[in-house]
Amino acid sequence: MSNSSLITHLRHIDVAMPNFAEQRRFYTELWGLTETAGDTGVSFLAAEGSPEQYVVRLREDAHKRTDLIAFGAAGADDVDTLAGQLAAQGVRLVHEPTSLDTPGGGYAVRFFDNEGRVVEVSADVSARRHRKIEAREPVPVRLSHVLMNSPTPEATVAWYIKHLGFRLSDTMCLGDRGEIMWFLRCNTFHHSFGIVRGPHAAFHHASFERRGIDEFMRGTGRMRRLGIERLWGPGRHRAGDNSFSYFLDRAGNTVEYTTELEVLDEDTWHPHIFDLRDPANADQWGTANEMDEFIAAKSHNDVDPGLFKAPPM
Repeated sequence: MSNSSLITHLRHIDVAMPNFAEQRRFYTELWGLTETAGDTGVSFLAAEGSPEQYVVRLREDAHKRTDLIAFGAAGADDVDTLAGQLAAQGVRLVHEPTSLDTPGGGYAVRFFDNEGRVVEVSADVSARRHRKIEAREPVPVRLSHVLMNSPTPEATVAWYIKHLGFRLSDTMCLGDRGEIMWFLRCNTFHHSFGIVRGPHAAFHHASFERRGIDEFMRGTGRMRRLGIERLWGPGRHRAGDNSFSYFLDRAGNTVEYTTELEVLDEDTWHPHIFDLRDPANADQWGTANEMDEFIAAKSHNDVDPGLFKAPPM
């Protein structure tokens, strides 16, 4: 039996790496995020168009890892309800609901998913003063979505549907090789989260929304002129109908610029299965470089040493 969804939206993705200073420069000076708080070896980065206090947290560590993925809930009562449901279903909690001491405060529960990732669900986080992004402005509006690699994707997708109430929007397959990517939603955006079949559990990519197509293309061009390694794009996906340009950050994580992610009608939507053997299902425009095993392997990322290990903050 699935829990009804108490999750309202995606908040932030927290990652750790040895080359903290280099990563901090990449996200603030090149990618377009704004540092709103920080301390020795930690940086909280906001998107100028988002009310979230931060959308990325960087932390210096001897090992590269995903610290956690954070989602929002409508209120503290929902956090308590979810925590009770998870505990009753045998989900291992990192901590019971408690007050947060991160920017914006709030009230949150943390727990491990089926493969050992740390997930946080929070409420009552104060909104950050944000603004409308202007035409041609080269900064992200918000964190759009995060995808994770999984060696057991069917079980992981089922876990998020059962325990957190996510809904399946669409699936990608590769002919006889079967299904390889699942897009999950917690609101009317086509996806805020997703799972990719991979050789090990690891971060796949984080996607950042641009104001529009012009700003998306300007951001894509700026990254290329700066010599940032481009993986794939620019193009436009079939699932989600969003544009894409994928790059590598300084720790080898895949990051994406996107825009115009599809907004669904929950009452009428039915999931599709798109076969990537049809090139238009990967890129409707036909403008991106051809996807191959080498590009895919880059986004498989490194084995995450942080599974079933709570981050220090």
